[in-house]
Amino acid sequence: MYVDRLQAMWLAENIANHTGLTTEGTYRNPPFLTDAHWQTNAGSNGTLIDFVLLDPWPADDDTDIEYVYQHLMQQHGPLLTPVHITDGWKLHINDFIWVSNDRARELMDRGVQPPMTGSLVANRFSPRIDAQLTTEFFGALAPGMTATALELADLPIRTTSDGYATHAAQFFVALYSEAATVDRTKAPSDQVLDLITRARAVIPDTSKTADICDYVLTDYLDNPDHDDWERTRDRVYQRYQLLAPDAWHGFPDPDSLGFRYRAWTESSINFATGLIALLYGEGDLRRTIRIGTLSGWDSDNGTATMGGLLGLLLGMDGVTSAFGPAQLSDRYDINRTRDALPPYIPDPDAQDTFSLMAERSAAIIETTILDAGGAVSPDGELWLLPPASLASPTTRLQNRSANLHLRSIGETVTATASVISTPDSIYGRSDPDLFAAGTMADFSGMEPDQGNVERKCFTTQNAGLSPGDPVTLTLEWSAPVTIEAVVFTEDDHFELTAETDEGGWFLDLTLEVRVGSTWMTPATAGSGPVQQPIALDPAIPYQQISWIFETPIPLTGLRTSGGAGGTDAFITATDLDGFMPAPQIPAPTYDLNSDGAITVDDLYAWFDAPVDLTADGIADGSDQAVMEAAARWLESRTIAPMH
Repeated sequence: MYVDRLQAMWLAENIANHTGLTTEGTYRNPPFLTDAHWQTNAGSNGTLIDFVLLDPWPADDDTDIEYVYQHLMQQHGPLLTPVHITDGWKLHINDFIWVSNDRARELMDRGVQPPMTGSLVANRFSPRIDAQLTTEFFGALAPGMTATALELADLPIRTTSDGYATHAAQFFVALYSEAATVDRTKAPSDQVLDLITRARAVIPDTSKTADICDYVLTDYLDNPDHDDWERTRDRVYQRYQLLAPDAWHGFPDPDSLGFRYRAWTESSINFATGLIALLYGEGDLRRTIRIGTLSGWDSDNGTATMGGLLGLLLGMDGVTSAFGPAQLSDRYDINRTRDALPPYIPDPDAQDTFSLMAERSAAIIETTILDAGGAVSPDGELWLLPPASLASPTTRLQNRSANLHLRSIGETVTATASVISTPDSIYGRSDPDLFAAGTMADFSGMEPDQGNVERKCFTTQNAGLSPGDPVTLTLEWSAPVTIEAVVFTEDDHFELTAETDEGGWFLDLTLEVRVGSTWMTPATAGSGPVQQPIALDPAIPYQQISWIFETPIPLTGLRTSGGAGGTDAFITATDLDGFMPAPQIPAPTYDLNSDGAITVDDLYAWFDAPVDLTADGIADGSDQAVMEAAARWLESRTIAPMH
């Protein structure tokens, strides 16, 4: 039963988490630890490096934010909204958070909601590890349904991440989702390779995360000694840290390959060590945890993720055979780190158990399967997973950006502003191209050049305006693009207190669009009714203002105008972009004859009109096999491998 594997996931993740904590943050530079340091006092502050087994298991940030997300899904359903996440964080997540999580929580208190809380625009810690240690379990909640898992995890991931750090979290979500349908008759090492290959497919080749995955995997495969994991770890240090100087001190030299090293808590280096532990552990839970613990940097996080993944693969029998059932507690103390959560057991030292957590997860999974187009057998013991799809939500968002699309096909995007300014660097820059860069939709995953101090938005600060003076921002496109929505994203607001409100915002905002060579309001451009933007609020920074057209319009430009706010009368602008309609893709289904049931008649319908059910772009024999299995799914007593 899959619920057994969910229980094993939580248990193994906690074993790995607390074992990894023995070395967390201690080994960030050579000399690094090796296998020879296992069961020595070389851990943090002389701690013994060995497996840690506790009763009860104290909550830590590798498991407790997932726990909160599961609680929120129990309340609101699997697909969480910005309001669900913001309210949930404010109620439950107030301590034991660091770097990007801490910054996101601070932004929420200022009225900012996800995904802006994770955007590099607002959160300079977004390239850190936070998202990839708090969201991987969404994959387990959509077993074998990677696209659905990525959709469920999208907003939680982007609550604290951007760019390649988002991709690292998506990779781990894909690992957990694919674990449900990997061929378990294969050798454990081959199962691991299959999982990594599948997860790699959801990451764009342009991403730094893709580079790390490919580099680590290639070095593992080229290594004649798979006990020598230290070789790959040391090469990762050379490539992603030694040749990549501190991110806050300018671009590195040419030998760095353009990479930057940000901190021991960054996404990149710890994504690499997690992969090293998974690959060289070759499906052995104890070996995987040991390598992750010894690997260095933020060593509890990747270790916990990979421990949980192997628990999901092995089930309780596999975990207990590795550590012995008599030593393994089922109790979990969430109150150690998280607030205002209900107790599920009458225990003075713990509030929940992994077995109960797994049962609640299973209930969420059934809803997820049904919502995605799958089915659940009457006795609840068999799940028919829906047809496959692999497109990630961030890739889909990027593909809709007009600014990014036009540049990708060789067209030009010209940005101008009605005001010339000479801003101080803490407020931004005077270059209008900054709001035309497609910033909010750019998920290529390349190394950002944003540092600690310099703000990368356009601003009219120091332009000599008076409060309410007009500012117009204009985009002109060299070719028409069909647009269904326009989004303006501002930057920070400055010195907004009871005594002063310096500036950084529009007092009001209107939109005009260019059709051919003529500027007009959207209502006269043939768009039909327009959903107006939310009210501007000087108290809330980083707002995204959207105009949504009832009917998409072919446009050659956009311009927004409004009065400059604050006593110093200036605005900030991070992004102005138009978004093309999302492709209309029919929901995947096995009910090909639309009669409300999945039977052999749907197989006949497939032969009449073959459908791609495996998301590989063609309808062929593999799709036929999937349809045949779906038509006979109630004859099986295991999870149907529809992926």
